Amino acid sequence: QVQLVESGGGLVQTGGSLRLSCAASGRTFSTLGWFRLAPGKERELVAAMTVSSYGGRPDYGDSMKGRFSITRDYVKNTVELQMDSLLPEDTAVYYCAGARVWTPSRDRNVYEWWGQGTQVTVSS
Repeated sequence: QVQLVESGGGLVQTGGSLRLSCAASGRTFSTLGWFRLAPGKERELVAAMTVSSYGGRPDYGDSMKGRFSITRDYVKNTVELQMDSLLPEDTAVYYCAGARVWTPSRDRNVYEWWGQGTQVTVSS
């Protein structure tokens, strides 16, 4: 059974930091990433990363560049998201997602496996 289980969400003040973690099981993923869904908005890419043997080049959503960092542990089969300088507009449910593509994709339809999500709330 394939599972993606997120952890690390919570409440933080503007300018603070959070670290999200996603534990994958049941298979390995060529690409793992994070999406987020805020009220009234569409699900958008936060960050995604392919395996290092294919370059391991990450991709970030435009508003996350310079503030967020994605890393993968191929032994533990996990992906983490370090979020710094958080803003109220970062408030959303953050989802871990896995795909069989070999380059990061911003298209959520490419990702076949999804976690249940973890809430991130940034207070002003």
